[in-house]
Amino acid sequence: MDQARPVMVISGFLLSASLAACGATGDESSEEYPTQAVEYVIPFDPGGESDITARLQQEPLEDVLDTNVNITYQPGAGGALAWSELTRATPDGHTIAGFNLPHIIAQPMASGDVGYETDDFKIVNIFQSTPNLLVVREDSPIETLDEYISAAKEGADAMSIGGTGTYTPNHLGTLLLEREAGIELGYTEFSGTGATVPALLGGHVDSLFTFPTQLETQEGEMRPLAIATEERLPGLEDVPTFQEEGYDVVGGAYRGTMVPKDTPDEVVEQLAAAFDEIHSMPEVQEDFEENSLKMEDYGPEEAAEFIDQREGELEELFNEIGVLE
Repeated sequence: MDQARPVMVISGFLLSASLAACGATGDESSEEYPTQAVEYVIPFDPGGESDITARLQQEPLEDVLDTNVNITYQPGAGGALAWSELTRATPDGHTIAGFNLPHIIAQPMASGDVGYETDDFKIVNIFQSTPNLLVVREDSPIETLDEYISAAKEGADAMSIGGTGTYTPNHLGTLLLEREAGIELGYTEFSGTGATVPALLGGHVDSLFTFPTQLETQEGEMRPLAIATEERLPGLEDVPTFQEEGYDVVGGAYRGTMVPKDTPDEVVEQLAAAFDEIHSMPEVQEDFEENSLKMEDYGPEEAAEFIDQREGELEELFNEIGVLE
């Protein structure tokens, strides 16, 4: 492309606002797409998995769409701030947002009015997943999950834990572990994965529920105790699963992109096809693998069906652990 690609900036939905001011409508934008730069909103701090995946996608996506893709950040309320803003964005495909599961289901289900509902959006895709991982600092005296649980049983909040947001994979992992092990952990909510790691390394929390990607970026500074998968993860074969240790804790985050619900279906399909094209590129696949990011392949229809399925599962879980009482 002849245009210089702008650097990533922290901003709100300025592009959407300018389009609205010019009177752009979804019908007009569907005639030819894209007609200008695409804003790719990350609802968390820079440095987390959502940011890492977006940066891996940015350049090839610009080539496929033949326009600039500007990554912006709008952290807050575990992603809810950005997603509530997305409901007010111009529905023409020029503003897309990364989303996480179970966040966009669990937040409105468990917290009530968070500024959006799960069905306020059209899903473009689900392209990646990462499991929960329980870690402590490398210099922690705790070396195993059994030692961790024993320490937590010394009293309420004897062991503190941090994670991203509320009713997110990290928070739900904490709730499940508390239920399974009969412990109480002092959970501290952070605005994104990028903010959790400094809190752990700085001694502000004793442990984290995080994701395997952070072991790559913080090599030698964190000790993994257990991973929330049914089988050991390739590349982390020395890390036991919670189930191996006798605790039924399985789960993590699914990530994808979405747009306002009035976005024309034709635009959604164009975006989905563009993402499909870049995700089939060997270099992109290698980048994901190097960052311990498992690729998924859910298009608009499959993603919507998966979300419906997860909604039922989460409602059952929330009733079981008393969240919806």
